[in-house]
Amino acid sequence: MLISPAYAQAAAPAGPFGGDLIQFLPMVAIFVVFYFLLIRPGQKRAKETKAMLAALQEGDEVITAGGIVGKVSKLSDAYATVEIAPNVEITVQRSAISLMLPKGTVKNL
Repeated sequence: MLISPAYAQAAAPAGPFGGDLIQFLPMVAIFVVFYFLLIRPGQKRAKETKAMLAALQEGDEVITAGGIVGKVSKLSDAYATVEIAPNVEITVQRSAISLMLPKGTVKNL
């Protein structure tokens, strides 16, 4: 025979820390990084938005998710009526309100 058969070598013995744990460690590190960079800030932002919608009152100046600026004239559990111009009101879902503005902002626009 011109070519000798190749045989598989025996697996290297595991190190003192355990080979399986060392291979699993990068996955744990990636999850920890994702938690602190993506998941935790998202939960914090959702909590702040929920608190802002709960504290919403008549007379507050808001921006809707569509970019409409106005003053809240009526509130219900699920909906808010926003006055966008004199005698022009629209009804939006409370969840569509994305930002509360400081008082007097609508007059300056």
